[in-house]
Amino acid sequence: MIFGREFRPTLKRGGEMTLGEKIWHIRWTLVLLLAVIASVGFLMLYSAAGGRVDPWASKQMTRFAVGVALMIGVALVDIRVWLRHAYTLYGIAFLLLIAVDIFGHIGMGAQRWINLGFIQLQPSEIMKIALVLALARYFHGASLEDIGRPLFLVPPIALVFAPAALVMRQPDLGTAILLIASGGALFFLAGVRLWKFALVIVGSLAALPVGWHFLREYQKDRILIFLDPDEDPLGAGYHITQSKIALGSGGLFGKGFLQGSQSHLNYLPEKQTDFIFTMLSEEFGMVGGLVLLGLYVLLLVYAYAIAMSCRSHFGRLLALGIASIFFLYVFINIGMVMGLLPVVGVPLPLISYGGTAMLSLLFGFGLIMGVSVHRDLYFGRRGGVDD
Repeated sequence: MIFGREFRPTLKRGGEMTLGEKIWHIRWTLVLLLAVIASVGFLMLYSAAGGRVDPWASKQMTRFAVGVALMIGVALVDIRVWLRHAYTLYGIAFLLLIAVDIFGHIGMGAQRWINLGFIQLQPSEIMKIALVLALARYFHGASLEDIGRPLFLVPPIALVFAPAALVMRQPDLGTAILLIASGGALFFLAGVRLWKFALVIVGSLAALPVGWHFLREYQKDRILIFLDPDEDPLGAGYHITQSKIALGSGGLFGKGFLQGSQSHLNYLPEKQTDFIFTMLSEEFGMVGGLVLLGLYVLLLVYAYAIAMSCRSHFGRLLALGIASIFFLYVFINIGMVMGLLPVVGVPLPLISYGGTAMLSLLFGFGLIMGVSVHRDLYFGRRGGVDD
């Protein structure tokens, strides 16, 4: 029983369902919840443009409509297909990251996009989903004895750090951190012992002095400003200083829709992307921010409930991995704009303006819904149904 509705698809011989049965078992309440959260984003983008749907809200609505169609299509695909082609999709995403390094489009000092004309494709966003697919495929069917062997963990570690290194070259520290953190979440969910995480953390801390020299100057400035926000309030610390002012000025109930002074007088930078939560809190106050957080929590609970109801280990890891990415998006973005984390350029999911981020996230939720639709399938390591 998930959210009040019993879900038991009737499996045909070989574990197959008809298309009509799959459509019936799509979690339409989950689609509605995603639409509600995205609608909050449309309103804030409308406000960011000074009460106009262009240039951001109209494009975002179009992308969401395309994304929902993609999401439903993904949900109807047998999850064994994603199991069989997980490494292929990872390979495609990895090649796209290499392509970015060779002839990617440069914007705002970073080389992160491939210009396709109708959209600026950001392969690092695709890699987030592809990485979860590949790790879920690798750990699917692995025993605790397998996971306990250090050599068994070498390939998945390479799967995580190879794309993270390419993303760092763009440079995109925030996405690299997300890739490593989401990979770590999959390792934990697969059963890797905590003492191994402790070793990695201790090793990472010991390597910080060396890693510091590989950071760009602006990345170093962001970390130093995080440690002391008042060091350069009109330079490197301007973003977070204005963000805190906007958050505080919103009070309990906010200044009202379209009435945010920090955002509409252009004191708040990147109000349509990284700092959109700040604008929301200024206009709707702490109550508005908590309502959005409540919607996010409800979405996460829904995703985790779907994961726990799935019979296959691959389906559980896949749904939990994507839910973990979603949580990390929210946690890092909100922590960043509140000054609790360094500014690393992570968008707020379904709210911030962005094409690839929106489509890749909805693709991920399509996989979660696919896990729900096919939750009673139980299959072996190669994706065959165990009768």
